[in-house]
Amino acid sequence: MSKRDYYEILGVGKNATKDDIKKAYKKLALQFHPDRNQGNKESEEKFKEVGEAYSVLSDDNKRAKYDRFGHEGLRGSGQGGGGFDFGGGSFDFGDAESIFEQFFGGSFGGSSRGRRSGAGNAHRRGNDLQISIKLTLEEISKETTKKIKINKFIKCTSCSGSGAKSISSVSKCSSCGGTGEIRTVQRSILGQFVNVSPCHACDGMGEVILEKCPLCGGDGRIRDEKTVNVTIPPGVSEGQYLTLSGEGNAGRRGGQPGDLIVIIQEKEHKYFNRDRENLYYDLQLSVSEAALGTEIEVPIIEGKVKLKVPSGTQPGKKLMLKDKGLPVLNGYGKGDLIIRISIWIPTKLSKKAKELFEQLESLDDTKPKSSEKGFFEKIKDRLFD
Repeated sequence: MSKRDYYEILGVGKNATKDDIKKAYKKLALQFHPDRNQGNKESEEKFKEVGEAYSVLSDDNKRAKYDRFGHEGLRGSGQGGGGFDFGGGSFDFGDAESIFEQFFGGSFGGSSRGRRSGAGNAHRRGNDLQISIKLTLEEISKETTKKIKINKFIKCTSCSGSGAKSISSVSKCSSCGGTGEIRTVQRSILGQFVNVSPCHACDGMGEVILEKCPLCGGDGRIRDEKTVNVTIPPGVSEGQYLTLSGEGNAGRRGGQPGDLIVIIQEKEHKYFNRDRENLYYDLQLSVSEAALGTEIEVPIIEGKVKLKVPSGTQPGKKLMLKDKGLPVLNGYGKGDLIIRISIWIPTKLSKKAKELFEQLESLDDTKPKSSEKGFFEKIKDRLFD
């Protein structure tokens, strides 16, 4: 089933401002919140859908990718076993509830559904890590796997992440009764709100440690250097990023690990400039090559090819080698190699060369048909100025 357009979901246009998007989200989130529509699965799905649309359109980076590539721009190709994506990732009810709580500070009623039921574990989630990888255009032209070393928190090898010296060293928190949460109820014109916050006595864990693990000091994690394989799909661009789920820092005391964010950077190329999938190469011809035509060797990503330059080629002309550009990200086909022609005009001439140019200038078929100065007149002006 294909996803609906995010702008359509929020009922805003593609030129909508951040305020427009925020107002639309607030209205729809209140309308479809499951605590106002209990037992209505359709409302729950719409609530999640509205949250997902807002999470993308309120983020400048994600919105730019979505505007350019649609839903495909927010998803990875699913290869490499790393669960990576281009900033989109999976979006569940807990994510939608989290966004709602940022706006309204809680939830309707007293239900303990979705994200709130796992607040302690969410509180312990490890931090995301961020690195940059520089790629050549040759690497970008095909699937590339990079091995990178990162220093990060991993689960403690002594206590397996519990933070306790032994099982008997853990006791239920008396302040929260083991839930890891403290709940307060507030009433407003919108209804009853339940504010859920981590228990300060146990730091949201639901239990307290009586005797800490000697290796990690009760944190449940230690630092170590790990090697991660990053598989990068062909066609990526500068500034795009891949998310490797679970490859960030381990969470405290058994909490979920964070993600590893890999930001793509492009190395400057010796020959080519890039515009999306197309590559540009500047080719300089001599006067005689441009006038008579020639066959010349030019670079491409895979090596070199012969290019036929027709006679009478003018400065500024563009020649195209089809499908010699870069692959389309998450799509089919390739861009083109555009060759921009410039003419090399000598600044100094031998006596014989001057005579030959003057002879050419005297021929009728070397002169322009309009009042504009001709090619050889321009050369003459430059040589004898």
